[in-house]
Amino acid sequence: MGRWIFLIVLIFLIILLDFYAFQAFKTAFRNKYARFISMFVNIGVYVYFLFTILTYSRSDGQTPQFQLAAGLLLTFLIPKLVIVIMLFGEDIFRVIAKGISAISASETQPLAGRRKFISQLALGIAAIPFASFIYGIIQGKYNYKVLKYQLSFKDLPDAFDGFTITQISDIHSGSFTNAEKIQYGIDLINEQNADVILFTGDIVNNKADEMDNWIDMFAKLKAKDGKYSILGNHDYGDYMDWKNPQEKINNFQAVKDVHKKIGFDLLLDEHRYLEKNGQKIALLGVENWGKGFNQKGDLEKASSGISKEDFKILMSHDPSHWEYKVKNDDFHYHLTLSGHTHGLQMGIEIPGWFKWSPSQYVYKQWAGLYEEFGRYINVNRGFGYHAFPGRVGIWPEITTIELKKA
Repeated sequence: MGRWIFLIVLIFLIILLDFYAFQAFKTAFRNKYARFISMFVNIGVYVYFLFTILTYSRSDGQTPQFQLAAGLLLTFLIPKLVIVIMLFGEDIFRVIAKGISAISASETQPLAGRRKFISQLALGIAAIPFASFIYGIIQGKYNYKVLKYQLSFKDLPDAFDGFTITQISDIHSGSFTNAEKIQYGIDLINEQNADVILFTGDIVNNKADEMDNWIDMFAKLKAKDGKYSILGNHDYGDYMDWKNPQEKINNFQAVKDVHKKIGFDLLLDEHRYLEKNGQKIALLGVENWGKGFNQKGDLEKASSGISKEDFKILMSHDPSHWEYKVKNDDFHYHLTLSGHTHGLQMGIEIPGWFKWSPSQYVYKQWAGLYEEFGRYINVNRGFGYHAFPGRVGIWPEITTIELKKA
């Protein structure tokens, strides 16, 4: 029932958007062949999406085919939304102008020329998000960026001055389609030559077998002092229909086993001590804790046996955990590493100047490094992608953090 309601609302929205978009195209271009090609391509995208939705089963998880259908639909609808906003605004102006003319009994000037200009302008502006989304689907999702930070702490043990951490997050292996590009990203991680590699959750979309074709690649990740990981919200298998409860339980265990197969020490509300020259820092990992859902993480349990004076690095998948629990905790967690948001995989970033994404209206800490009360959190934008099969302006991230003695 819910699927049909969604389709009805979607079809209504598509009709509205297409009506305005076609008016703009018809006004700007007189060539009937161009109109026919445009109409044919649009119908093809809609038919492919409807076919995918009607034949899709939640027991299959979110497949690359489903993501492609949704991504193409989004790629065609968002530019049309730009056109609607501009032409609808011009329609309102036209109605107001006619109303004023009727009241004043004066004649209005022909508006055909302005309508053509507005249509051409709307199509030109709409071409920007259209081209951006096409690039994001083809290449943007593999446009890996290495972001480097240096953080100084007065209470960092001397032996860890210069200690380097490479953080990756949100692999979402069930979305992968290009082995060559993924191998490039893995090589880029190894090039950082970090002391430890920390993975902050969501190794799959839903099912453990999504990782089967990628285990050998990720097993080649190297770090001098070890590789550690935690679970993300998608790793629990909560977003698909299972045949029975036992199948979900078996899948969850298989997901945890994947971490061992690629050489990661999975921390489930646990901690490890990293030691150098007789000194140590505490590395903690909690299960997923998200504001309003899936609050499995137990910070107190993970911290059991740790001294308040120890230098602490916490891995927690969802940054809302830091906002609502961690940053105000008297136990003082020096550095928290999270992921989860992906920066919504779309937005605008001009490094050092400007950063925007719809994700910021949901998460206060949504991408990059933040600091409060002398405590830091880095929200990694994610290695992979999910739902939308691309990235626009918010690129896949590999983070390297160097710890320094202040």
